[in-house]
Order: sequence, then C-alpha cells, then structure tokens
Amino acid sequence: MFSILRTLVAATALTFSLTPLPALAQGDAISVMVNMARILRINSPAATVVVGNPGVADVTIQDPQTLILTGRSFGATNLIIMDQQGNPIIDTFVEVIQGNDELVTVYQGASRTTLSCEPVCQPVIMLGDDTNYTTNNITSQALITNSAN
Repeated sequence: MFSILRTLVAATALTFSLTPLPALAQGDAISVMVNMARILRINSPAATVVVGNPGVADVTIQDPQTLILTGRSFGATNLIIMDQQGNPIIDTFVEVIQGNDELVTVYQGASRTTLSCEPVCQPVIMLGDDTNYTTNNITSQALITNSAN
C-alpha cells in the first residue's frame, strides 16, 4: 500500500516538475519555505532586484527573466523588480514560512529541536532551534563532508 502511494506521489511530483512555471505577475504574493529556494519567471527582463529585508529573503538573477528566491528566515518583506530603465516590473509581498509537513518540533523546557520524520526521524537545522543542538548538527555535517573529500 505504502509503495503504491509513494509511486503515485513521485509520479505526481515528476509531472509538476516538468510543467513550465507560470510567469510571476504584478501583485502576486509569493511564499517560500525557510531554507528553500523557488524559481520565479517574469515576462520582462530584469535589470535590478530589490528585497526590502534581505535577512528574510534573497533573490538572485539566473537570467534576465528567471530569478531564484531563497527563504532566509521566517517573516515577510517586499520584492521589487525593475527593468533597464528603472521601471517596476513587479512590486510584491514575500512571505517566508515553515510549511514543511514532515517536520516535527520537540520542546524540552525552553529548548527546541526540529526533526524531519519522513520516513525516519533525522535532525535538521531550523531557525529558532537550541543553539547547542544546531552547533552539534553543523559539526556532525562538517565531519561527514570533510571525510568524503
């Protein structure tokens, strides 16, 4: 039963990944998950991108009509995209959300940790987690990365 469900979910995800993304239009609010990136397509070439609070979200220009939006921390900001003449192409609201259903947050007194539990619970680094927990996870990941080199 679970293997059929996983196959169906994988097929659906593949279908969506092959579907072209619609172009972002003026006034469209955008949400992105923290620590994740989204591809934004626009109808006119971008020359300048302004993010109100770069601590919340970051945008890079991949090509003149493709932007990459990355959620940096929880919160909201605005995004302004301008053409070569300085005319606004897009002026919109960006919200960075947690939005990951597989995440489990564990509270032990004032200490908070986050786990990704799909299919087995593993630690993840999430904004707001206990600093000792986060430091231990970063150290562990660095050891694994360095041993692979």
